[in-house]
Amino acid sequence: MKSAVIKTGGKQYLVKEGDLLRVEKLADLKVGDRFTFDQVLMTLDGGKATLGKPLVEKANVEATVNEQDRAAKVTVIKFKQKVRQRNKRGHRQPYTEVKIGKIS
Repeated sequence: MKSAVIKTGGKQYLVKEGDLLRVEKLADLKVGDRFTFDQVLMTLDGGKATLGKPLVEKANVEATVNEQDRAAKVTVIKFKQKVRQRNKRGHRQPYTEVKIGKIS
């Protein structure tokens, strides 16, 4: 089975064909759209590994957008007891879930 190391959103991911992967939000894509990751750092085909310097030439990973959503809310609370200071904030990080297709 083929696998590859790709770079997107400032992070690196080890992916195999058929994997579901959550990455930083990829703008302007809708559910069902196809996307190609062209920043491939390494490919593995059986026992043969191909390393890039820094990228593998003519290598790409095709993916299909499965979902565009936001993650669960993370609540941040800052509290200082003697000065009666309270600060409560929430954050939901947007993400794109993709299904990895063909690695070439």
